[in-house]
Formats: sequence, structure tokens, C-alpha cells
Amino acid sequence: MHILFDEAGKLLTGRLLSEAESSLQVELESGKRVKVKSANALLRFEKPAPSQLMPAATALAESMELELAYEFAPEDEFGFADLAHEYFSDKAGITEQVAALLCLQGAPHYFRRAGKGRYKKAPADILAQALAAIEKKKQVQAQIEAWAAELASGSCPAPVRQQLYKLLFRPDKNAPEYKAVVEAARTSHTAPLTLLQNAGAISSAYQFHWQRFLFDQFPKGTGFPPLQAPVIADELPLAPVQAFSIDDSQTTEIDDALSLQGLGSGSVTLGIHIAAPGLAVAPEGPIDQVARTRLSTVYMPGHKLTMLPDEVVQAYTLMAGRDCPAVSLYVSFDEATLAVTGSRTALERVPIALNLRHDQLDTVITEAWLAGEAPATDVPAEIAALQPSLGFLFRLALHLKAQREVVRGKPENFTRPDYTFRLEGVSGDEPQGDERVVIGTRKRGAPLDLMVAEAMILANSTWGNWLADCGVPGIYRSQASLQPGVKVRMGTKAQPHAGIGVKSYAWSTSPLRRYVDLVNQWQIIACARHGKTAALAAPFKPKDANLFSIISAFDAAYTAYNGFQNGMERYWTLQYLRQEGVTELTATLIKDNLVRADTLPLVLPVLGADGLPRGAHVRVKLGEIDDITLDIHGTVTERLDLPVDDVGETAGDDAEEEEALAAPLALAIDVNETEGESAAQPPQTPGPAGD
Repeated sequence: MHILFDEAGKLLTGRLLSEAESSLQVELESGKRVKVKSANALLRFEKPAPSQLMPAATALAESMELELAYEFAPEDEFGFADLAHEYFSDKAGITEQVAALLCLQGAPHYFRRAGKGRYKKAPADILAQALAAIEKKKQVQAQIEAWAAELASGSCPAPVRQQLYKLLFRPDKNAPEYKAVVEAARTSHTAPLTLLQNAGAISSAYQFHWQRFLFDQFPKGTGFPPLQAPVIADELPLAPVQAFSIDDSQTTEIDDALSLQGLGSGSVTLGIHIAAPGLAVAPEGPIDQVARTRLSTVYMPGHKLTMLPDEVVQAYTLMAGRDCPAVSLYVSFDEATLAVTGSRTALERVPIALNLRHDQLDTVITEAWLAGEAPATDVPAEIAALQPSLGFLFRLALHLKAQREVVRGKPENFTRPDYTFRLEGVSGDEPQGDERVVIGTRKRGAPLDLMVAEAMILANSTWGNWLADCGVPGIYRSQASLQPGVKVRMGTKAQPHAGIGVKSYAWSTSPLRRYVDLVNQWQIIACARHGKTAALAAPFKPKDANLFSIISAFDAAYTAYNGFQNGMERYWTLQYLRQEGVTELTATLIKDNLVRADTLPLVLPVLGADGLPRGAHVRVKLGEIDDITLDIHGTVTERLDLPVDDVGETAGDDAEEEEALAAPLALAIDVNETEGESAAQPPQTPGPAGD
């Protein structure tokens, strides 16, 4: 006697050896003996032999027409033998019965299980839906295969091209476009990114980086809704000063200006004047909602995305020839010793006399000119008249810097220049990626640069301390120490910033360009209006959850924006190498097998640097440029006989950031993922980049 039984949904046959009350002893064809529950036994038979039964039944089941089987099946619950009798004949034998069982098991959309060997017909409407879904799945699979074939042959289907950035970085792994790319990558043994490049999905490396950034950070586009800058309602007094700003020529959001009073009197008052959108823009208002969404202006060579629309910026920017609303910090100094003798904050209108552009003046406003030791024949008369004021400001900046360095514990080293990028031949609002690039330098600590930097540090630290004294929360940047790995953090408590060397530091001087500065300006305005009771009137109260939310969002956005700016600067640096035909350069070793170019903003991995000390100068032969991964490698060809310089205290952090830019792109496509794993995974949304 043989038996057919169900073992966890799998049909097995064997020879019946013995039978107890609730179980059977069965010998399988392999000779293995198993214990089978009586309830799992579906059929007992003498002939044919199990080795003949299953192949014959399987072949017969494959010939059965499901639509006909469904029509012949009883309306009520039935067994597989019942279907065999209805479909084949009332004399259906063992082979036909097992064929009917296999047919029922293999068509769950037609027949539903009602027990061991028992079934019930699916309702007609449910069956119709199931069949439609099956047909649709077949069509989708056919489409996937067609798209995959196109990709493998070097052509990109339009639906894949349209979803390029979603597929690469934030895919729905069940989407047919994604499955087509994975299938094509597998069958052609090609990496997904290379596959898409070969298929023409990426026609411009510049647009690839630009559109990838927009997809990640501006999925709804970069346009602004219609907004009108509200008028400042306050009757503001006119400040008795003539202020001037110092920015580069591309700056349209002029946030800060300086003034000086009392020069030669023994007591000099420095005025630091900050554009005051906070006097008109209300928290939770339409302009605030836009600013809080963007959080910062995005910078890149040849282009920028401002935090606020230009019509709003122009209403509050510190433009020369206007009396501009401002939040002003006045700090008084002893003219001889430069000791601080007092400070106050005022809400006022400030006459802006000049907008100086340091990129046009850095070469003529030198330390010697400021000290009166050298004439500057190229300096316009109105700027030459500022020589006494600028000379004092430079002297004051050096003093303030030295004071901070005492607190800091060591000097700030500006051994490397700041690089500037200028694109020639930009047509339209945005670069296209093939423009000529001019890379220049601006020495860190140049006189005009130092004046502005120290004035802003003075304002941010003074106002940060004042907010804390008034019991008003702000958004602070702090750094516990200068030990390696101790990073700058943002929080709501006034804590020391070891890297700058101040008691506390609250960004407050760029409210047109950074959202946290606008938030802090609202808090400062409350302190200016209400003094010690400002905590009751300030928009943000102590332990306000809104502040923590702003910090989190700003941190993520600012990190992403800076990463994009660094990436685009690297892109244009690589274009510069190609444009100028640079195949070799000199560089400084900053860590194992990683060098920084001496005259370009470029860090790259190299071979042949083993055994060389950190700071060694070398000549590097450059390899191929990959515009998509922003990758370039080099080979050290010579150790140069140059003195070993200090590569800078932040070289390690900078190198890690720039090294990350040259690393392969982190794609969300996994060609090693199985079909089941893919179906089980929901669409992935990458988190924000870290600080």
C-alpha cells in the first residue's frame, strides 16, 4: 500500500509500513522512514508506483485548462477527487485524482483551500480581479524586460531617464524602472551608474550634480511664491554715522556694515550695523515660512540660491545711498589701549555711504597703506578718505584677534589661501558646466577680510552673552575644546567656543542669508525693546521645542549645502585641470597617501607616498578625471627639496571632507538583492548628511 500525504504544503509519496490511531509510518522512495499524521494522508493507492505516479500526474495537471476546471468544479466545498470525477470522468483513477490535486494547489486565485485536500471556488468577481492583476504583472514584466534590453544595448528609455535621480538615490525598489536597471546591470555585468552613462541617461556631468542636489534638497523646485516685503512699522531714529560695508562683488545680500566715531578723541566707538528684516518679518508669517524651508542661501561657483526672494532682500539689504533699518551694536574702546569701555544695542536707521568690494580693493588696501607708509594711487578719493578709520579698524582687528588667541591657547594659522572661482561666458541664469573657469586666491587674514571677520565675531559673541544675561534663549555655536575630534555643535545654551576663543557665540550677523541669524535677531530685538523682561516678550521662550527643531533642520540643510558647494568647487577645479592641460602638480602630503595641491583647492589620493612624512612636498602625476564621481588619482613621481611646512591644524578634518568627495557615489541600487528582498523593502529615504 502506498500513500500520498501533505508535508507543510509539499506533496510526498511513500510506502505505508504501519498505522497507529493518529499516525502512520511511511517509507519514502529514498529509503528514509518518516512519521506522518493521519490527518495529512490524502490518498491511499496500490498502483501505479510512486516513482511513476508523480511525473505522470504532473504532466496531466499541466494540460488541464484552469477555466474549464473552474467551470466544472462544484459550487460548494469539494475534494480533489470530486474535481477529477467532474473534469476527467466519473471513473477518474489515481493519476487523474493527483493531477486534479496538483491543479488545485497551483491555482490559488481560482480555488481557495478549505482544509487538507479540500477546496472552494473563488467568487467570480475576486477571480476576475486576480486574473487582471496577473495579466498586468505579465505586462509589467514584459515592459521591464524590454527596458532592460534597451539599457543593455546602450539606449535609455524615457521613463528611466525621467526618474534617474530617484532610481539612483531614493528608489522604489518595486518600481518597474528600478527593476529594469537592476536586470540590465545583472545581464550586462555593468555597474548601474556606468550602465546609465553608457545608455545616455547622463548627458552632462554638471547637470548630474546640479539636478541631483535639487532632487534631494529642492524637490518642489527653486522658485518662490509671490511675496511682498512688509514695511517696518517702527519709527526708527537716524544714526549719526556714515557706515560702509565690505563684501565681494557678487554679494547682493549685504547683511553688515561698519562705522567709526570719535577717532582722535581718546574714546572711539565702533558701530556694527546688521540689516534688520527681523523688524518687519514676523515669525510664522509667509516670508518666515519660506526662510524656514530654505534655512540658508546656497552658494556655488557662478550661481546661488538665495534664502529669500530678491525683492525681499532688496527691501532690507544695506545698499549704499539709503538710510537702512538696522540692529546696531556700538562698542566703545579706549583709543590708546583698545580696552572695551562699554557697549549698547540700538534699533535705528543707518546711512550707508559706501559698499566696498574687497576683491577690487585687497591689492591696494594693504597693511602699508593702512599704516600710512605707502600711497595707494589706485584708491578712489572717497575710499582714500576712509584711510584713518580703516587704519584704526585694522589695528583693532589685530588686537581683538590676539586677545582671542590668548583664550584659544594658540594662534590661528592661515597658511592656505581662500580660493575664488569666476566663470566666464555664463549665458542665462545658471552655468551649463562647460564655461571657462578662472581660479584665483584671496589670502586669509587680508586687512579688509580681517576687519570684517573680527567685527562679526565681536558682535556674535557680545550679543550671545547679552541674550544669556537677559535670560532669553538663542541659537549658539560652541566647541568644548581644540582636542582632535571635538566638533562645533549647535544648541540653545551659551557655552564657550574654544575654536574662536570666546565665552559664547551666537550667529546673528547674516539674517538675510542664514535662518538661525534671523531667529537670533528676533531675540536680540526683544532684548533691545524690553531689557531684563525680554524673556516674556521674545518670540522663542526658554526650552522652546521650536528652537530645537530649527537647529536640527538647519544643521542638516547647512551641512548638505556646504557639501554641495564643496562638490561643485571640486567639479570646477577638475575642469580647470582639463582646461589648462595640467597633467602634473606639486602638492603637500597631509596624511597617508593623501595630498593637497599647493596652488589649487584640490585634495586627492596618491600612490607612491609610502614612507614620506606628513608635510612633505612632492610632485604628482595626475591620472584620469571622473566628472561624475569627482574622482582623480595621482602618482608621486618626485620628492621635492623644499622645506616642510605646517599643513594647518584643521588639515585632517579638511582632508577627510575632501577625501569623501572623491569617494564613489553612494547609490541606492543593489544589483545583488534578490527579488524577494526587493519586494520586502519599502522605498528608502536617506537621512540628512551629518555635520
